[in-house]
Amino acid sequence: MTVPVALASSIDEEIALIARRYGRANGVGMQILNLVGGQAENLLERLPDSAKGQLESVTSAALARSARLAAESRGLVPDQAPWLNRALTAAMGAAGGAGGLPTALAELPVTTTVLMRVIQGVAAEHGFDPADEAVQADCVRVFAAAGPLAEDDGAETGFLAARVTLTGATLHGLIARVAPRFAAVLGQKLAAQMVPVLGAAAGAAINYAYTSYYQDIAHVHFGLRRLARERAVAETELTERLRIAMAAARAARSRPRAG
Repeated sequence: MTVPVALASSIDEEIALIARRYGRANGVGMQILNLVGGQAENLLERLPDSAKGQLESVTSAALARSARLAAESRGLVPDQAPWLNRALTAAMGAAGGAGGLPTALAELPVTTTVLMRVIQGVAAEHGFDPADEAVQADCVRVFAAAGPLAEDDGAETGFLAARVTLTGATLHGLIARVAPRFAAVLGQKLAAQMVPVLGAAAGAAINYAYTSYYQDIAHVHFGLRRLARERAVAETELTERLRIAMAAARAARSRPRAG
């Protein structure tokens, strides 16, 4: 289908806004790495083997439970302002980090539920019903993103590819496919919370970063879905336009400034 020039220009403007939202998603993540020391890929090496062994099963159970609990809570508690969501998860991260690995593991399902609720709030903001199981599945897809500590430039395109490869899965099947990705992200969080002395501070800071990150990623995900619905343009086309816009932005950032 050929898109009229004026409509294409309008769509590109909205894609540019979504690309900027994506670009800022990782803003706090590198500060977390500076706080805990080392690199993101080295954080997982700090986890005991016992924690690594149960991380994926804990993550899978947390995702399944959070999708249901977050949706049920919407009738009881209204969506909160973004700053309040970040403050709440930061407080939970501090509590989880204060007691080392046992409390950090116990905190994971609670934080996952709050993150899911935040993502569902973004879905509602874009006009989608979080009570719909298909929308709940879309909320789970957001957790396929690489996480705010990802240093790989390919993380952006990796998330866009995941959006395509995960399309069509049932909620149960989707959780099984997303859990290993999200488990790796949560493993970095656990390791950061285990840093001696800094555990509570790292837990608060990393939860703050995770909440900001997944909120922005949710706006990217549901912003594309809303745009596809409103403009009657295939979502795969919009995803490719977003990929091009992000590549152009990276190229612009890498060009040396005139003297």
